[in-house]
Amino acid sequence: MRRHLGIALIAVLILLAQYSLAQQKNEVAGVFGRTFVSHQTVPGTNFVGNTVAFGDGIAFEGNYARLLKSGDRASLFVEVPLMFIVDQDLNYGLNVIPEGYRAYFVTPSARVKLFPNAPINPWFSFGGGFAHFSESSTLVFGGPNPGKTGNTTGVLQFGGGADIRVMEHFSVRGEVRDFYSGVPQLNVNTGKSRQNNLFVGVGIVWHIGH
Repeated sequence: MRRHLGIALIAVLILLAQYSLAQQKNEVAGVFGRTFVSHQTVPGTNFVGNTVAFGDGIAFEGNYARLLKSGDRASLFVEVPLMFIVDQDLNYGLNVIPEGYRAYFVTPSARVKLFPNAPINPWFSFGGGFAHFSESSTLVFGGPNPGKTGNTTGVLQFGGGADIRVMEHFSVRGEVRDFYSGVPQLNVNTGKSRQNNLFVGVGIVWHIGH
């Protein structure tokens, strides 16, 4: 009798866990990481330091996602990644560019999560929105920045990652996203009108019910 009661209790617990997971249609995530931007050489120059060098920016992302359609092999979410670059340092051989910039990216996207009932869920995301750059008012070697400070551009977002379930309502997330945007105001012409802002981060996902 005890054996049968134990089996029944285990079965009920499994059903309750599956029901709880099925109700978790909302996700809120916080991810911290770094951004990487390729250096840009200014055409027509040949002095030492004629390349605008981008440091590894400090960044974090807030993300809200809502489940639209669930399945055993894949689930479809709509999400809104909001990525902030807190500090992106710049360097150049002449004192003509800003010393750095801040930026944020808002990109409503579709995200497909694979194997949603497994402990590890790979996923990929694609979407678009806008980005805003706030350039420093100070030049790289000091002095006021005479150029424009603040510009908004369109941006495409694509990336992927994986969520690892560690508790019923929480997962650990690792991700890589590329925010393909316009360029900040650098006061020099690098010949570029678009740039890849690669974000690599780790964070926590909170799974919430209806």
